Amino acid sequence: MEYYEQEKNIDAYIKMAEGYDGRELITELIKYLPQNSSVLEIGMGPGTDLTLLEEYYKEHVTGSDYSEFFIDRYRNNHPDANLIVLNAITLKTDRKFHGLYSNKVLIHLTREELKQSIKRQADILEPEGIICHSFWRGDKEENYDGLLFMYYSAEYLQKLFEDSFDVIKIENYQEMEPDDSLYIIARKN
Repeated sequence: MEYYEQEKNIDAYIKMAEGYDGRELITELIKYLPQNSSVLEIGMGPGTDLTLLEEYYKEHVTGSDYSEFFIDRYRNNHPDANLIVLNAITLKTDRKFHGLYSNKVLIHLTREELKQSIKRQADILEPEGIICHSFWRGDKEENYDGLLFMYYSAEYLQKLFEDSFDVIKIENYQEMEPDDSLYIIARKN
């Protein structure tokens, strides 16, 4: 998490992420989470996906990030945006949401931190709330300049989420190379 506390790393991330968005994931989310539902994006980064979510869910979207740099930059261009500073592990908020969304954010958590986050996600979701998260596909962990990248298999994610969620689907997709990524859509049980 300390990686995103340095403005130079924020600039590097924004440059690296140019040209990528979660349009494909959001298209899937929309199939399960109706308009006018409240949605929290966990780890909004520069806000590319947050803007896409707002196109469908309008004023019911809340963006969050651990880095105040990301929050401040987005707020400068979108002063009316609903934004909060949140840690993806603890998700300390009293608010409840119909849906939770993240695009390659939970990959920066250790396996134990991800377990904690999943439990907390269930706490802040309304009954039968929907989650949509994407991950790198595989079975390894990497560290680039202090930033953790965890890779997951569909089977592992199924086991992680099934205690708190009814998994609707886990599917592979391509972000950079064929089947390099996967997403999960699940309903709070």
